[in-house]
Amino acid sequence: MPTLATTVDGLKLPNPFIIASGPPSTNLNVISRAFKEGWGAVVAKTVSLDATKVVNVTPRYGKLLAGDGKEAIGWENIELISDRPLSLWEDEFKRCKDLFPDRVLIASIMEEFEQSRWAELVERVQACGVDALELNLSCPHGLPERKMGAAMGQEPDIVQEVCRWVKAAAKVPFWAKMTPNITHIEDPSRAALRGGANGIAAINTIRCVIGVNLETLRPEPTVHGYTTPGGYSSRAIKPIALRMAMEIAQVIRQEFPGRSLSAMGGIESGHDAAEFILLGADTVQVCTGVMKFGHEMVRPMCDELLAFMARHQFETLADFKGKSLDYFTTHADLVKRQSEHHAAQKAHPSATLSQQMHHADGDWSGDDFVKQSHALAQTGQSGPAGKTEPPPHPGAN
Repeated sequence: MPTLATTVDGLKLPNPFIIASGPPSTNLNVISRAFKEGWGAVVAKTVSLDATKVVNVTPRYGKLLAGDGKEAIGWENIELISDRPLSLWEDEFKRCKDLFPDRVLIASIMEEFEQSRWAELVERVQACGVDALELNLSCPHGLPERKMGAAMGQEPDIVQEVCRWVKAAAKVPFWAKMTPNITHIEDPSRAALRGGANGIAAINTIRCVIGVNLETLRPEPTVHGYTTPGGYSSRAIKPIALRMAMEIAQVIRQEFPGRSLSAMGGIESGHDAAEFILLGADTVQVCTGVMKFGHEMVRPMCDELLAFMARHQFETLADFKGKSLDYFTTHADLVKRQSEHHAAQKAHPSATLSQQMHHADGDWSGDDFVKQSHALAQTGQSGPAGKTEPPPHPGAN
């Protein structure tokens, strides 16, 4: 019988689904709802020493709707970190651990580039009994003039230094949350792990402009006629998040074995979670999905992930964590493999050669361009039973 229970960095979770830092964890009320619904852990909304400098605006969300106009597949936010005083959070952290002593509560923290401020923040939140810390080095908007968030996380040297400061003060495990707004996410990830982080959380939102209203000519979301670039999330960013999770997982596997990865970005189902775990994630985080479907979405996600595991006869998450990493290679190697495959087919005249073998740039025709495009697309997709399954893992029975 498969189980979703897992232990990561000494943290015992009933399942790998974690509420990501944001509106779904903005106070004790919603955190309690998350635990009651069955989430494996909660990362509280990011706190800092001085909340008086944090002022949110309304509206602060923008949506990119699918073709039918009914579902938001992309979501922009220009929301800042918590605007609630740290003293209030300290009280709620303590009350939360009193209410849910066996559940994992993670404090997300952010400060300026000053060791004493990070040390004070670490000491104050961990004194409240939180089980772990997540360093917000990745928020793409708000407070960049204070060198916070992504403005800090885009500088590997700064990331490493901050992690060293936190390591010196922390008595609990901590993860460094990475920004995708960088050319090579491996660089700050390596820096964080060198600095002593127990793991990496990735990705935060992607800096974006969600759209422009063609009637008012104003970019959205519009606040008294003006806006600022925000963070992009929801289902549309999942392919980017998968790629970056894969890159970080390869760094961990090759250079920092034993460190962890908490992945996020467009996760809305147990099947999404399975993909991230196959690419090396230990846990998965959800924020925008909860804003779309509610805290209760964790129940079907658990059921879907368990069904996937049962179908493949996986007993634990560790049984399939990172299994798909073995299938990444270079383009030159893909060409070599395809050539060898075609040579083998030619040796057996009865075999049917792949149509893609004969399709070069000169073969495109304007008359059936769409049909030709679809013919070159992968037809097998990840998802529930009934869709095409990938080939077996090397060495599988």
